[in-house]
Amino acid sequence: MNYNKRLADRIREALVHLPDVEEKEMFRGVCFMVNGKMCVCVSGDEMMCRIGAEAIEGVLDENGVRQMMMRDRPAKDFVYVSEEAFLNQKDFDRWIKLALVFNPKAKASKKK
Repeated sequence: MNYNKRLADRIREALVHLPDVEEKEMFRGVCFMVNGKMCVCVSGDEMMCRIGAEAIEGVLDENGVRQMMMRDRPAKDFVYVSEEAFLNQKDFDRWIKLALVFNPKAKASKKK
């Protein structure tokens, strides 16, 4: 898979302090599962952050942020964030924090 390995390393470093983080290859990249739930992914050069529908309403007008679409419908809890929206560490940390704050409220996928 062709995804931004440097971005994956940044996310890995941001989550290293958490006890239950697992990496899975999906969405043309790597996804970081926290407490068994999808939290932050790297897809190509973008982060895909699971921040919840409420938080999405407040960020969609920002440069470099777009709602994730699945089968031509908005995925209600997910946004894609391009590099322009997390160039500095403060902005990067903000996206990680938004995903971690939503994580306890997120529903886990059903095991197959």
